Amino acid sequence: MAFYVTTPIYYPNGLPHLGHAYTTLVADILARHHRALGEETMFLTGTDENSSKIIREAQKRNEDPHVTLETNVQRFKDLYAALDVSYDDFIRTTEPRHHRGALALWAKLEAAGDVYRRAYEGLYCVGSESFVTEKDLRPGGLCPDHDERPIAVREENWFFRLSKYRDWLIEEIEADRIEILPEARKNETLSFLKNNEIEDISFSRSIKEGDPAWGIKLESDPTQTMYVWCDALSNYITALGYGSDEAEDARKLSTFWPATVQIMGKDILRFHAVYWPAMLKAAGLPTPKTLLVHGMITSGGRKMSKSIGNVIDPLELANEYGGEAVRFYLAKEMPSFDDPEITLDSFKAAYNAFLANGIGNLLNRVMRMAINYGVEYGDLSKRTLRDAAGFARYAEAFEKFDVNAAANIAWEQASAMDKYIQDTEPFKMIKVAPDDAKEIVANLVCRLYDVALLLEPFIPTTSRIIRDCAITRQMPADALFPRKD
Repeated sequence: MAFYVTTPIYYPNGLPHLGHAYTTLVADILARHHRALGEETMFLTGTDENSSKIIREAQKRNEDPHVTLETNVQRFKDLYAALDVSYDDFIRTTEPRHHRGALALWAKLEAAGDVYRRAYEGLYCVGSESFVTEKDLRPGGLCPDHDERPIAVREENWFFRLSKYRDWLIEEIEADRIEILPEARKNETLSFLKNNEIEDISFSRSIKEGDPAWGIKLESDPTQTMYVWCDALSNYITALGYGSDEAEDARKLSTFWPATVQIMGKDILRFHAVYWPAMLKAAGLPTPKTLLVHGMITSGGRKMSKSIGNVIDPLELANEYGGEAVRFYLAKEMPSFDDPEITLDSFKAAYNAFLANGIGNLLNRVMRMAINYGVEYGDLSKRTLRDAAGFARYAEAFEKFDVNAAANIAWEQASAMDKYIQDTEPFKMIKVAPDDAKEIVANLVCRLYDVALLLEPFIPTTSRIIRDCAITRQMPADALFPRKD
């Protein structure tokens, strides 16, 4: 069985924020879990670079757009390195392989008669790279997510016949052939499809002075570049080699597509639940199995956004507390489907409670007793994830793509060990019934190893250290999580 998980590709027009980190870590956690089960796994992330946002940011910095682009893409990669993100591929929409695949998809849409040219006039939000209506705007005519006033656009470009696929989309979503999680997001999508006139959407833009020189120019109309939907959304298949004649690309595409799960924030659900499946249907391709829609991390009651300036820098958190702490917090403390509010105080409190005084202290207590009491136990390296207590519920949570529930089940097992130590008090028993105390500690080491297996998708480095200590009967070289006062 193959498992394919994707994140959206992010605009590299500024520093990656905690929202980017969260989406990517959810994907990473799912990928690590399925690798642990022995499944062939592909985890894709990347950057959406054919965007006027890059030009605007370069102008603000008074630098060459290529310099801005390369600097910002590297910032994403630096963050992923700090957080130990295990992506298998990082797609950039300026790559030749992406241009080739996107143009191949466009050709399929043309062959199906599903793109046509006409004039358009409307309001365009540069921040979200989407057309908006007056009813979408905040008081004062501002975009609700970016606090920017959209610009009036009138031009002639190519449109995709989205309206043609309305009834088909409703059928597929109602039948869960395109599964949307959670249920509330499924209902939201169906309500949009049933209660609105579904209009055809712009799929190209007229080339203007100042546009990115590296945009994807249409082969059938060199006056136009491919607009964000056919360009950016196609990354999920261009990274698998769509449009290539190479045998290995054909193998990857047949192995991993359709995607097992595509992860996104609720702000881009419509593009993935409506536009993307319709494009795939028009091109004769299967649709993704599941769309996983998480809540938006908020700060000050607003969605985090570079445009608003209310971001928390995850790299700064990683530098101060460690990447494992950021991974832990986003997995365990962030509900999978709601809009959590994060503060630095709540982060620090959770770090001390669950990491410094929690798993770090548990490892020290158990291994110190095992070493000091000369406890013997078998070869733990032969144990697998499926041997761990709580695995059935843990696996069920992962089947539902609920990483928060899975993380809490893993932490429940660690908390149960603390209670077991308090109830049995092997540190007292060793004086009066040493054999019984050693048996309890041997059991604790085995359970500690199993907890480490459960924690691996969430804090992989910590998991490896715990397992190594248990196997080698040694204390950790350094404190896993020094307390922060």
